[in-house]
Amino acid sequence: MPEARDGPPGLQTLALTVAAMLAFAANSLLCRLALQQEAIDAASFGSIRLMSGALALTLIVRLRTMPPAAGRADWLAAAMLFAYVAFFSFAYLSLSAGTGALILFGAVQLTMLGVGLRSGEMFGPLAWSGFVLAVAGLVYLVSPGVTAPPPLGAALMAIAGIAWGVYSLRGRGVADPLAATARNFLRAAPLALLLSLALASRAHADAAGIALAVASGAVTSGIGYVIWYAALPGLSAMRAATVQLSVPLIAAFGGVLFLSEAISPRLAFASVAILGGIALVLMAKAKRRA
Repeated sequence: MPEARDGPPGLQTLALTVAAMLAFAANSLLCRLALQQEAIDAASFGSIRLMSGALALTLIVRLRTMPPAAGRADWLAAAMLFAYVAFFSFAYLSLSAGTGALILFGAVQLTMLGVGLRSGEMFGPLAWSGFVLAVAGLVYLVSPGVTAPPPLGAALMAIAGIAWGVYSLRGRGVADPLAATARNFLRAAPLALLLSLALASRAHADAAGIALAVASGAVTSGIGYVIWYAALPGLSAMRAATVQLSVPLIAAFGGVLFLSEAISPRLAFASVAILGGIALVLMAKAKRRA
């Protein structure tokens, strides 16, 4: 991908970025809505999400003018994608949309930052302060208390975030990220089907649940990634990373508007700590590169 320009993003890039962030936040809302209404079981939601996403992405890759770049079969990436979708789905049996998105996003970013530290990346005082603040915010969010999220749901979402972080790291430097994503969805779908078969006795789905799962897979995941990849050339790496801080906040406010969920003081304080801490790390890294 060519280096993005440092000037302000154009109107088209801005519109694409907003659309992509809304799509990513909508994944949490769609999953929570489907499971809250018991319109579908978690395993079936994940299976349908991956299958519909695979079909949508494969169709988009085949219809575009540029032929897909050849790529090796990355089964670890596919396994991480499956783990993310599966644990994400089961976590939303008990978590609110905003809390789940915040735990997910925090775990993703902390996983990627932790891998960077382990590989020898140097953190200055500002970056370390942000890293510690983000970890403290995540610990505070899930620590025992009256308004704490259910421990099992929080643990499942944290695992989903770690899996997505590893998946994201596996995709760095891929020549054709859209085609690679389509192939990974295709490889992950059979794993989800196996899980659904193992839990067939608990399976249930009505038309609304299936529709929500298809929307999550084909629209907010599949088309959402297409929109995001279209926006990326117009964003610097710093802006691309920073703008994703909006996803948990969009999900939280979407939960209030569409799911009648409340934003607790604990969630608000944790959001400031986690997202603010990660923003400090990103700022410090950008300054060091400059």
